[in-house]
Amino acid sequence: MSDTVRIHSFPLSGHAHRVVLFAALAGIPHEIINVDLANGAQKSEAFLALNPMGQVPVIEDGGNVISDSNAILVYLARRYAKDWLPTDPQAEAEVQKFLTLAAGELAFGPAAARLINVFNAPLNREFCQTVAARVLGKLEAHLEGRSWLVSERPTIADVAIYSYTAHAPEGDVSLEPYPNVRRLLAGIERLDGFVPMPVTPVGLAAAGAD
Repeated sequence: MSDTVRIHSFPLSGHAHRVVLFAALAGIPHEIINVDLANGAQKSEAFLALNPMGQVPVIEDGGNVISDSNAILVYLARRYAKDWLPTDPQAEAEVQKFLTLAAGELAFGPAAARLINVFNAPLNREFCQTVAARVLGKLEAHLEGRSWLVSERPTIADVAIYSYTAHAPEGDVSLEPYPNVRRLLAGIERLDGFVPMPVTPVGLAAAGAD
């Protein structure tokens, strides 16, 4: 194993933040390398050699190069923090379900609504708001009587949904109707090692964040 995992990141990317957050929570030694997306660093020959998709996050772990935020969470948990990913088949399937939700409805709802406000993304605001309400409603119902999404302790499922859910208000998606969701976010924020994602101003323009 390498001594330090190199995380190619961008501070305003929720996908990148979930990887940085997990490394911090799990106590995985890491180095953050911020990629200058605004000036096209993700299109450089050196970066495309790491990830031909030209997106962050990407990690380097010794000779292993992994892209896609959820794939990175699985890799890091399997290699360095096994208690964050259950091995029981049913519980692991539950984790995978929430990774899919993070890559699907969460990305097309709260995350996309944020992109409109923060990055001037040419997306359909009404559609994003509708999807956001649907996915937050699902999370709210699932969390009734639960502290965490899958088991009695946090898993990478909780990390995967944190960043874009916590920053949903940046896309004019209120979290006030969802007390269970807010309780989960607060629980993550109380964990040792928690690192926040910066609150972002509106009107920025960037591309290349996975």
